[in-house]
Amino acid sequence: MKFCTECGKPVTQRVPEGDNLLRHVCTSCGQIHYQNPNIVAGCVAEHEGRILLCRRAIEPRKGYWTIPAGFMENDETTQQAASREALEEALAEVEIGSLLAIVHVLHANQVHMMFRARLPRPVFGVGEESLEVGLYEENEIPWHEIAFRSVDFALRRYLEDRRAGLEQHHFRTLDLRKLVSA
Repeated sequence: MKFCTECGKPVTQRVPEGDNLLRHVCTSCGQIHYQNPNIVAGCVAEHEGRILLCRRAIEPRKGYWTIPAGFMENDETTQQAASREALEEALAEVEIGSLLAIVHVLHANQVHMMFRARLPRPVFGVGEESLEVGLYEENEIPWHEIAFRSVDFALRRYLEDRRAGLEQHHFRTLDLRKLVSA
């Protein structure tokens, strides 16, 4: 970051008073610009024992396989983000279940949150960010062509849980926007 988003003046890096981390601080108006991790939300969607996978049409890792996942948008829950990504990347309407995995991707300043999901009907297609989309049996998953370590981790945990009978499809969440103050 070179310039303040509030006033347009140059920023410098320093530890602000009362803080303990290096931050971008405006040299003119004093605005502190916090940079925090981005959340990636995705899902391992299953239909009759087969897993929904997408071959990426975009970088990074174009041509490699992934589960539907992407950056969370403002004003949506992580479950809504995972569902939206399935619709965008695989034209698939999924039912989001319980939280499957949280992966801290420190080098990219990201947190990946992966959910279990059910694909009620085998209806899907190729979205703009995918080259191909399909349902795959466990023994058909192209493990050596999985795009990201977080996806590999989530897929393996999902399959381990399935073999152990630990599938949890219901997930409770609280949307604080819906609470009315007393």
